[in-house]
Amino acid sequence: QVHLVESGGGLVQAGGSLRLSCEASGSAFSSDTMAWFRQAPGKGREFVAAISWSGARTFYADSVKGRFGISRDNAENTVYLQMNSLKPEDTAVYYCAAGRNPDTEWNKYAYWGQGTQVTVSS
Repeated sequence: QVHLVESGGGLVQAGGSLRLSCEASGSAFSSDTMAWFRQAPGKGREFVAAISWSGARTFYADSVKGRFGISRDNAENTVYLQMNSLKPEDTAVYYCAAGRNPDTEWNKYAYWGQGTQVTVSS
């Protein structure tokens, strides 16, 4: 079993930056695809970004391309989401997820963190 804990969320002004972290425990981290999803009030869970176990392949939703960057440090069992040029539309609870293969569908990921709130003010 994999346990994921997100951190780094908070309140930020539009145009600012935040760096989210997701620390994983369990032996599967080094071989798992890691991903970030987000869920705004009244909306479904939305794919944000994913990264292969080696970090060689990354995937982004069109809405965040050029602004967000996903990375991982397997030695620290941590995946990051660097969020730049934040917009009020980015306001959501951000969730870290782990699965076998990269996918944009939330139900393809077996493990989830508790979520961290990101609020972007205008």
